[in-house]
Amino acid sequence: MKKSPKIFMDKKFLFRTVLAAVFLGMLAAAGLSQSQRYARQRLLADVTSHRQPPEGTEFIFARIRFTSTGPGRRGFGGFGGLGNLFGGWSHDYPDAEEHILQVASEATGINLTKMSYVIVDLDDEELFRYPFAYMSEVGELNMNDREVANLREYLNRGGFVMVDDFDSQYSLDWFSAQMKRVFPDRDFVRLTVEHPIFHTFYEVPTLEVESPYVYSGPATFYGYFDESGRLSMIINHNNDIGDFWEWIDQPVYPLGPSTEALRFGVNYFIYSLTH
Repeated sequence: MKKSPKIFMDKKFLFRTVLAAVFLGMLAAAGLSQSQRYARQRLLADVTSHRQPPEGTEFIFARIRFTSTGPGRRGFGGFGGLGNLFGGWSHDYPDAEEHILQVASEATGINLTKMSYVIVDLDDEELFRYPFAYMSEVGELNMNDREVANLREYLNRGGFVMVDDFDSQYSLDWFSAQMKRVFPDRDFVRLTVEHPIFHTFYEVPTLEVESPYVYSGPATFYGYFDESGRLSMIINHNNDIGDFWEWIDQPVYPLGPSTEALRFGVNYFIYSLTH
């Protein structure tokens, strides 16, 4: 007997409801703060509803959700089927987006609001609509063939990616191997402060910057260039610029590196729109 569409939809809704309840129960058991629980609830709601940014803004911050089963996986990435919903790709969401977008709105002439952001899957052609994309915790990245092809097409079309929130030589090597699947002949190039991306809006005087945590090495900026020499990806290694953005409204980190992280972000936005 053929199942009724209504019964099927009811079961699907029930599954999502149970999944959400289980996840929120894990949040409580994990002893997360009220703000952290709220952020996770927002993430769950935005992913399931496929939240869209406001219409009419000329800049949209696209956070990429990718297959999160790589060796750098930790935290919520380990909860079975929840790993790809709440892996490292989602770290600092949504406060990081809203804070840096608010600063960009007030400091530049770009038509945007603090809500001008979206979550998009790496294998989704929707990604092509956004010139700026953000990837977090790429030590967890383990692309399938469709994701590889979509990322290649995105970069070939002129897309720009900010890679953030990962550390260690092992994670850098892992990410490099992943990108070799996208473009086998391209390598990461260590950037110097002379590169134009550090001077598009704010003047960044030095790349010897403070990270929010103690890492195995100093913060380092790598570039990923296309065949014409265009910088298509900025890689913030041994750093977490998004974490500075997330906590800029609270006295968690020193003011100096926090404001410098905002300058990097605005420069990256402007660069993605002008190159």
